[in-house]
Amino acid sequence: MALLVWQDDLNIGIEVIDQQHRRIVEMLNHLHVAQASLQRLAVAEVIDEVVDYTMSHFAFEEELMEEAGYAFCAAHKRVHEVFIKRVAEYRLRFHAGEDISDELRTMLSRWLFNHIRGDDRAYADQVKQHLSQFAREHQGGTWLGRTLKRVFG
Repeated sequence: MALLVWQDDLNIGIEVIDQQHRRIVEMLNHLHVAQASLQRLAVAEVIDEVVDYTMSHFAFEEELMEEAGYAFCAAHKRVHEVFIKRVAEYRLRFHAGEDISDELRTMLSRWLFNHIRGDDRAYADQVKQHLSQFAREHQGGTWLGRTLKRVFG
């Protein structure tokens, strides 16, 4: 399997989420490089990094959806939970000595691209609207920023 290439149709229009998704793709490419170097410790480190980063990304994404009042937030969370269980099984198999790198990387890349194009794109408009409204309501910035501007010009 070749290195993954980010495609523009994977952008959902929420820059912070798009950056996180790109970072996950980079990690999957690191997994490919680590696997090709035949260094089991490097593969283990990348697998752990991918899992940890993906879990924090999911938490961030879920928080955005909840804040925006996305109607299918619970279902989206459930998809994340199932995915995390699946990846945890791969991690266990790896630590048991099984060579799962190709299988894991293939599954992760397919799942990620399909998830972004489907599930993530579904919430994007509502979250963007929420973020725009929040920005309009807080145009003056934070209390401290507004106060400093008022006092110091």
